[in-house]
Amino acid sequence: MNAGTDDFFSETGTKTGSTKSIMKIESVTLREIQMPLVHFFETSFGRLYDRRILLVSVEADGIRGWGECVAGEDPYYSPEWTETAWPTIKKYLAPVLLQGELSSGRDCPARFARVRGHRMSKAALENAVWDAEARQKQLPLWKLLGGTRREIACGVSIGIQDTPEQLLQKIDTELAAGYRRIKIKVKPGWDLNVLEKIRARWADIVLSVDANSAYTLDEIEHLRKFDMFNLLMIEQPLWSDEIYLHSRLQKSLRTAICLDESILSARDANFAIEIGACRILNIKVGRVGGFSEAIKIHDVALRHNVPVWCGGMLESGVGRAHNIALSTLDNFRLPGDVSASKRYWKEDIIEPEVEVRADGMIAISDAPGTGYAVREDLLKHFTVREETFRA
Repeated sequence: MNAGTDDFFSETGTKTGSTKSIMKIESVTLREIQMPLVHFFETSFGRLYDRRILLVSVEADGIRGWGECVAGEDPYYSPEWTETAWPTIKKYLAPVLLQGELSSGRDCPARFARVRGHRMSKAALENAVWDAEARQKQLPLWKLLGGTRREIACGVSIGIQDTPEQLLQKIDTELAAGYRRIKIKVKPGWDLNVLEKIRARWADIVLSVDANSAYTLDEIEHLRKFDMFNLLMIEQPLWSDEIYLHSRLQKSLRTAICLDESILSARDANFAIEIGACRILNIKVGRVGGFSEAIKIHDVALRHNVPVWCGGMLESGVGRAHNIALSTLDNFRLPGDVSASKRYWKEDIIEPEVEVRADGMIAISDAPGTGYAVREDLLKHFTVREETFRA
């Protein structure tokens, strides 16, 4: 089937006006790139000065789709990390993707079901297939996902700094750039003291904190003090694998809890909402295994009238473009961590780079696929290893 046609062939071979089509993945290319950050980024897990990023591309009928594995350099945020993702994709996921035809990106979870966990590796491949499907159908990816927003609101995530004064300077810079929500990383010893300084200077900005599981329920009296600062949310204060205890904590706080690491599936989301463990959900498409599960989580939250927002994982432009597309769905009502390329990279590997307008919004492209092209020259410069697998 030729890419770019308005009509597609159904699985029976009959011409139809629907968006149903057949894709045969002919090759999967796995790359590791290394990109220096403009400024170090520190969380309760540690400090990063550069990123090791795994990219995948899939080819089908002459069309290439791109995905990004958001696994970190170390197994701190999740059990997955760079050195587990590469062999998992190579030995298990890429081979099953290359077996037989696909009708859409939604077919990928069933293909990958035999492999337990490894959601970030699965997401990289699934999202690449969605991108290829959108390009094949000459549709913007956001429309293929079911998005409706023509622009999305942007916030920023600011890591732990060397001094509170340095943090205040960075907040000032981001507010001047128009960002609509400031999120700071916190941990014991770097929390109430910096929040006092922030609120003394900016009493009314939309402010949230992200703990990355840095606290325990024994610190409930300390956590109650966060209520003084009129926060939009406190993100993932307790253990990453704990939902029930967050429900106990939420009953003791006025501040809304947002769950991140605890939510790996739509079932997790439904459970968390039903027991009152959170009032907001962060959806990271890599964390949950790809667009298919991310959409299901979005829909669960929408049914319960719980707002969601899109979290970031220090992605290159490839992953950032996927976050933009996901953020166009109806229930992404809060500003996400989808910020401009230049906040993190001197040069991003996509063109055009992601830009945020002065009003803190990103305009959504109608170009096929993500609406962004990978810069092959820059990609080659950053690549440290590469391997291609064929059917």
